[in-house]
Amino acid sequence: MPFPDFLVIGVPKAGTTALHAALRPHPALYMSPVKEPKYFLTDGPPPARGGPGDAATYREHVWRREDYEALFAGAPPGALCGESTPFYLYDLNAQRRIHDIIPRARLIAILRDPVERAHSNWTHLWSAGLEPIGDVVRACGEDERRKAAGWAHFWHYLSQGRYGEQLAHLYTLFPREQVLVLRYRDLLHDPARTLDRVCGFLGVEQGLLTQIPRENVTAQPEQGRRHQVLSMALRALARAGHHLPERLARAPIERIEGILQHQGAPRRPLTWEQRQRLLPHFAEDIALLGQVTGEDFSDWLGPRERSGGMVGSRPPGQRQARNGRPGRTA
Repeated sequence: MPFPDFLVIGVPKAGTTALHAALRPHPALYMSPVKEPKYFLTDGPPPARGGPGDAATYREHVWRREDYEALFAGAPPGALCGESTPFYLYDLNAQRRIHDIIPRARLIAILRDPVERAHSNWTHLWSAGLEPIGDVVRACGEDERRKAAGWAHFWHYLSQGRYGEQLAHLYTLFPREQVLVLRYRDLLHDPARTLDRVCGFLGVEQGLLTQIPRENVTAQPEQGRRHQVLSMALRALARAGHHLPERLARAPIERIEGILQHQGAPRRPLTWEQRQRLLPHFAEDIALLGQVTGEDFSDWLGPRERSGGMVGSRPPGQRQARNGRPGRTA
């Protein structure tokens, strides 16, 4: 059985699920039926414990080699096989495992403004009832503590956004011609050209793929007693899930998730004040990213641009940004 020919390696909340789905129809490509197998994240079974909800995420790991190889058993003769796990760029040990096993693999990384990415990541977990801190800036301040406590990668809001460090390490293992770096905004706003870039990079026919599936937008529940009680119940069930069969733990968790999402408001904006407080965590790495890639990412240091104008360019109350279960990370 073959290992994949290419991997979408990052980053979470930057369209990896959408890209995986968009590549499926290409006749020369075969995408794994499990979108995010996470095979290269561990040398064996995943850890037994972590943060809230991590037990369910760890159950999704395809960590046995025979199971991983079986994901590509249905590939037509001659098709290039691929999978998408958005933590491979962030996890330097995963980078090494990939190099050790498939050193000629082609690697695709989609990068998103790291402040926007962190905010979307936090909103995802807050809306799911798993994030106990109702303020994105304070939650980002827990990064190092959560890493030390063994919480899974999806909780590392700041560290995941240091793409300069991650790519610098990747380029010590893989030649640059095996790595394609894309921008999330290009995937959203110019999908046909971006998909042609991917197909050209993989050496398959261009012009066949033109659309990216629409992303699901998670509602953001209001803070309050109702959200607090439901979230505490969900986190308690998630902890109990370490000791229960998945089918028994999953049903009540999904029920509470559904209640949290019901009639939830759209994602609330990231204010300019919040953005200013988070940007210093990334400024040095954004400069490094420019050096490593030879591209200019300095636009990430200012207010965000959207079709309606500049976002976060005025104090809260005048104009604000429009922007929020660990298993679904793109």
